[in-house]
Amino acid sequence: MKISELSPEYRQLPPHAGLITDLNKAVTDVESFATSATPPEKLAADLRRILTNLASAASSSSFPEAFTVQIWRIGTRLWNAAVDRANSTALAGSPAALAVEAEIRQAAPELLLLAGIPDGIPSAAAKVASFFHRSGLAWLDLGRVDLASACFEKATPLVSAAATEDDRGVLLELNLARARAASDAGDQALAVALLRRSKLLAAASPEGAKSLAQGYLSIGEATLSAKHSNPAVEASSLFTEALDLCEKAASPSGASPRTPPYGATPKTPNLEGLKRRCLRFLALERLEAQDYEGVLRCIRVSRASIGPEEEHPSIGVMAMRAWIGSGNVAEADKELERLMDNALATENLCVSAAEAYLAAAGPEAARKVLIALAARCRAGGAAAAVRVVKQVIDGGGGEIGRARAIAELVSDERVVALFDGPGNTHERGTMHALLWNCGTEHFHTKNYDTSADLIERSMLYVSRDEESRSRRADCFRVLSICHIALQHLDRALEFINEAYKVEPNIKCAFLKVKIHLQKREEDEAIKQMKTMVGCADFNPEFLTLTAHEALACNSFGVAVASLTSLLGLYSAGRPMPMPEVAVLRNLIELLSREPGAEAEILKYSRLAKQRMADRGMERFFGSGIVGGRELNWFAVTSWNMGLRVSKEKKYNFGAEFFELAAEFFGSSNAECDENQPKVCKALIMTVTTMLNAEELNNSPLSDSDIKKGVEMLSRAGKLLPLISPSVPVASDQLEANNFLYLHTFNSYQLLGRMGTTAHPQQLQLVKNFASSKACTPVHLLTLGVTASKGALPNMLAAEFSLKTCITTALASQSPNYRVISCALRKLACLTGLQDLNGRKSHAAYDVFQQAYQIVVGLKDGEYPLEEGQWLAATAWNMSCLPLRLHQAKMARKWMKMGLDLARHLEGMKEHIASMQTTFENFERMSGDQPDEYSQEDEAPKPNMSGSMSQPVLV
Repeated sequence: MKISELSPEYRQLPPHAGLITDLNKAVTDVESFATSATPPEKLAADLRRILTNLASAASSSSFPEAFTVQIWRIGTRLWNAAVDRANSTALAGSPAALAVEAEIRQAAPELLLLAGIPDGIPSAAAKVASFFHRSGLAWLDLGRVDLASACFEKATPLVSAAATEDDRGVLLELNLARARAASDAGDQALAVALLRRSKLLAAASPEGAKSLAQGYLSIGEATLSAKHSNPAVEASSLFTEALDLCEKAASPSGASPRTPPYGATPKTPNLEGLKRRCLRFLALERLEAQDYEGVLRCIRVSRASIGPEEEHPSIGVMAMRAWIGSGNVAEADKELERLMDNALATENLCVSAAEAYLAAAGPEAARKVLIALAARCRAGGAAAAVRVVKQVIDGGGGEIGRARAIAELVSDERVVALFDGPGNTHERGTMHALLWNCGTEHFHTKNYDTSADLIERSMLYVSRDEESRSRRADCFRVLSICHIALQHLDRALEFINEAYKVEPNIKCAFLKVKIHLQKREEDEAIKQMKTMVGCADFNPEFLTLTAHEALACNSFGVAVASLTSLLGLYSAGRPMPMPEVAVLRNLIELLSREPGAEAEILKYSRLAKQRMADRGMERFFGSGIVGGRELNWFAVTSWNMGLRVSKEKKYNFGAEFFELAAEFFGSSNAECDENQPKVCKALIMTVTTMLNAEELNNSPLSDSDIKKGVEMLSRAGKLLPLISPSVPVASDQLEANNFLYLHTFNSYQLLGRMGTTAHPQQLQLVKNFASSKACTPVHLLTLGVTASKGALPNMLAAEFSLKTCITTALASQSPNYRVISCALRKLACLTGLQDLNGRKSHAAYDVFQQAYQIVVGLKDGEYPLEEGQWLAATAWNMSCLPLRLHQAKMARKWMKMGLDLARHLEGMKEHIASMQTTFENFERMSGDQPDEYSQEDEAPKPNMSGSMSQPVLV
């Protein structure tokens, strides 16, 4: 049997038939992408598997020519299918999907390369290299420089011999692509080397030169944007190379005369666009290098070949910047106008150029520029205006001049019209914010006039809808504050009234109070302050601010009213701006500055005491050092107020203030409190002022007041050792002596209210004081005088006090003879009162005898003149009554005492002669006759009294 007669099942299959089958199936799936359900990832995986198997087969044996041709046919189908898939919008997707498509595309040249280069296909190697080149470009567009470079490197050996025109064309494209890949990888030196390597290839045709020029331009752009640090690679040299290539390509002799492939006729490409592009980038590079003349040269060359209507907008921008850099603002202005007239320039580019120009020209040019932009920018005029104003605000120039320019700029009707319409809501808000911030900046620098102007202009960009109410109210409030600072108070009141109409709140009410305070309208300020308390958003902090403002305006009445209102808001758990004790302290401090406010001060001092009792000392005053200072302030203030009103003889207030001081001083919990001496003094002063009030008002103390006074003095008596001096002190001004004396004096006075039954206690009280180290002659004199007065005088206490006063004074190192003389007079009068029956009394004579002993030996003037005259005259006159009663002996004693005193006292010398004559006459007439009452049976002799007349000294 022949082989040809066998059934098909037993026929031998051609070699690699399975690969062909799998490849056909995969390519068919790739071609039918519109109907196939196979995902691209599965297609890419199948192609990878087929390539792997094909590479394994190729390594073991060479493929037959027929198999190679068959693979080429299938590979060409795969490439065409991949191109169709790339051109289809249905497969457009994410970068990952595009990478899968690039992998499918690259499978085609990989198949052809593995299959080998068949002899029957013209330019087969160039075709494979071209497929790799285009596959690499796809990877390059996806940013996969490594995969792109791999494609280019596989393709380059295929055409490196450059045997044909096609090979040279593909090799040039590969070099340019590899240069781009190297540039993207950051290896600019390799990119430039590849470009230089391509010069011979590009010289073969004008199109090649153009492609190479584009390559240089592209690498130059990348170098310029990346600011490559390699000094061997300069963007300017790359742009220059590109320009030279353009010139060579445009010249008929610039390229080698070669026969074009496939019988085409040589054609010079249009290079003007490429040249202008090279010039633009060269100008940009020179601009960054601050070579402004170089920029202008490039622009002149570029403009020489085109009309204004064809000029690229960037040319005008670079020209303007170059003129600005060279200091020629006028030429820069012309370039800006030319740019505005260029229909190709976008609105954003015009605005950016205007910003750059204003940065150099200053705010004075802003109005002209903005009006030009308003005419140029139809759709984005509002946004352009915002950017220009922002540039003016951020730019240089004087603060006041710039603010004035801004105000004029934004108030122009043409500029304001740009912001009309609901589509410009965001721009209106931005413009308002810019002007608001600028006005606020001037406000903080206390340039209130400029600030008010800018804030008022900003309101042109605030709509009157409900959403903008708060913003409008803020503007009115700030305008009011500015005019308050400028002392334009009526204008300020107008603005704040408008703000209150738009948005009534606590801030507006407070500013009204502030304005009325500065206008010295206290009644209106208080009325507005009460309105402020009724605001829905009222915060007690504003009452504190009102008090501060009132103090700054010297309006104590408003300050007191605000603090009084604040005091009425304190309740348990309510947050307040300051402690209640601080409010009371400030209120009392303010009231103390006003005359006649004692009742109010007393009222709030009592309230402080009551709140201390209700809340506890630490909760009311605070704990630690702060609380101690607060408590001490109230105590000291009450003490000082007591002293002040007592000097003004307002003793009723004084008593209560001193009582409060005692309460505050005694509120400390320390066992050894340093305030206890102050408590003692305050208690004593309380009783003192009570007694002074009784004397001043001629109104006896009630039994309850007497009882309270006794209790206070008893409490003070227990504390007296804390203030008593440890050694005797002679000074009558010593504070401790005075308080011990006041305690004794007040106790004596209160005991006197109990009748004569208390006389022994009064005497003992005086004796105790006299034995103390605080006792002074002046105190004893006062006690003696007090004891001798009143409806129920205590003569024993008076006599003891006066005698002790004299003794104590004489015992001192420097006797006070005025005190001694006063005590002698009071004691002499006191003794005379005791001689009620007319009998002879030696008590009075003993006083004068003591006085005589004191004055003997004193220098002239040392004993008070008036008191000395009184002593001598009184002693002489004391003889009148015994003479009438025929008591010659007694009369002789008094006359002699008067005469002896006169001889030793200044001021009596003129009376001594007459007194001496009278006394001698009396002696001659009386002889040795006994006194009438010296013998019981002897009757009086009236002739004696009538035989002579005795002169009475007055």
